[in-house]
Amino acid sequence: MLFRKLTAQSPTRLTIETGPYLFHYLIENDVCYLVLAERNYSKRLAYSYLEDLAQEFHSQYGKRVNSVTRPYTFIEFDTYIQKAKKIFTDSRARRNLSALNTELQDVQRIMVQNIDDVLQRGVVLSVTLGIGLGILSSVDRHATNLDKTLVDRGWKNVGESVPAMWVVVEQKDVPAMWVVVEQKDVLA
Repeated sequence: MLFRKLTAQSPTRLTIETGPYLFHYLIENDVCYLVLAERNYSKRLAYSYLEDLAQEFHSQYGKRVNSVTRPYTFIEFDTYIQKAKKIFTDSRARRNLSALNTELQDVQRIMVQNIDDVLQRGVVLSVTLGIGLGILSSVDRHATNLDKTLVDRGWKNVGESVPAMWVVVEQKDVPAMWVVVEQKDVLA
């Protein structure tokens, strides 16, 4: 009855109450995984169990699912189901899973922090690039003004180029500044 009500628009995971029991289902890769558990059984563990089954089933049979024509084609998967069931119902295994889950959450937190750090570096690089482009634009304006000034003062004919180079002068605790060094000032 439950499977008949599922459609492509159904939620991919859902818990349905039925008296003292809960049905938990998970739909992944066009396969529905269903477990019936007592109401006091951890919902998180139930979904972990279903996710484990889904991952293993997909790795073993994922490519064959759409070509199945007869029932019980994957009956040999029951062996894995029973092993997983034993692990997820054993209280010691649940403690181990809880510890593993805590470790995974720590790893996830560290990865999120690392991603945030990388994104912050990207912002800093963007700001630096913006400053560099601003400096380049300013240098271009100053070069144009210098050309105009040289022509106005008769030091340069229109169209004549004057070799020059730009040098960055930096001192500790003093902002960098750009200096134009003309050819006559450059030592060969």
